[in-house]
Amino acid sequence: MNVILWVVQAVLAAIFAMAGVMKATQPKDKLIDKLPWVSDFPPGVLRFIGIAEFAGALGLILPAVSGIAPVLTPLAAIGLAITMVLAAITHARRKEPSAIILNTVLLLLAALVTWGRLGPYSF
Repeated sequence: MNVILWVVQAVLAAIFAMAGVMKATQPKDKLIDKLPWVSDFPPGVLRFIGIAEFAGALGLILPAVSGIAPVLTPLAAIGLAITMVLAAITHARRKEPSAIILNTVLLLLAALVTWGRLGPYSF
């Protein structure tokens, strides 16, 4: 199970790192083509979301690998799960069911990491 958790952590970290960098660095006008929901948010909020996602991605891997404050790994997973709940609410409001499915999958994976790293497979 430990190997499965590491794989899930790596996949989540890759997804959130890419999404976070994209939201934190690209102009809003360029993001609207790929992510229509960004039109509902000001640029500062988009940058904040991107930075939070990137920080969460780092938090899934670095504390566990370094052994420095490994409790931050499940806390990062909790933060990303909360982000996915908020994203699903946004997509529900915009009537975007396919995006809600992706948010739900990522939420469940983050919940798995949280459960495993706070419970039976903690560091």
